[in-house]
Amino acid sequence: MSVTHDIRMIPANVTLRLATLADALDIAEMSRDYIEAGLGWSWTRTRVARNIASPNTVTLVANDHERMIAFGIMYCGDEHAHLNLLAVRPAYRRAGIGAHLVEWLEATALTAGIATIRLELRAGNEAARSFYRRMGFAEIARVPHYYGGVETAVRMSKDVRRAPAGTPVDWKRFLR
Repeated sequence: MSVTHDIRMIPANVTLRLATLADALDIAEMSRDYIEAGLGWSWTRTRVARNIASPNTVTLVANDHERMIAFGIMYCGDEHAHLNLLAVRPAYRRAGIGAHLVEWLEATALTAGIATIRLELRAGNEAARSFYRRMGFAEIARVPHYYGGVETAVRMSKDVRRAPAGTPVDWKRFLR
């Protein structure tokens, strides 16, 4: 029995690659503007650079030509992975880019022998909650005061071993 997965297409002008230390400031600024707005800035350039350099963290970026338009940071532990951050610039949302990043990170976790990916997001961010549910994540807990002591988080989890029906994984599609 072969593992199957529905790989989403992304626009032809968009490429994915692993982040380099030179990307740290762009990622930090996107985190500040699109994820941490109103909470204070905790994912600074230094923190992002530390994650990029870590052998236990995968940091993926999507570019439209030379402009960074999305990124994801995922920590890989022994038994599960944690999707620390994921952001897509507003002009590029709903084009399949965020889904493609998540699928790439899921494939990375699966290849590393990790079965589960977890994440937290703001409880009031309905668009993100809906996105992750569509990606197969399930809400498993609410964590009061998670964000700066003022905002509740929703914790979500996904077993990446349970691929949905579709076509077999074409790993080359992740590499363009």
